[in-house]
Amino acid sequence: MLILSRKKGESIKIGEDIEIFVADVKGDKVRLGISAPEDMKISRKELYLTVENNKEASDKVDLLKVFQLSRSLYARQETDRAQGKDGPDGESDNT
Repeated sequence: MLILSRKKGESIKIGEDIEIFVADVKGDKVRLGISAPEDMKISRKELYLTVENNKEASDKVDLLKVFQLSRSLYARQETDRAQGKDGPDGESDNT
């Protein structure tokens, strides 16, 4: 890992295409500007980790079970309608 010190207005080059510059420093916050090719994805690490965690969670979802549950709930709703139980609590709306 390379650690560098930079002042406001100074920059760092990474290869030919990437430049990171210190735009502003206020207290413990540093604002950085990044110049890079448009096709390069740049995001904050916490946002990147959130997206990756969401991808991982969605990969664990068993779509077949979701589909089966959906069909089961739909069939139950149709059965309830046929029996006159239209309300959300299973009671008839015919009062």
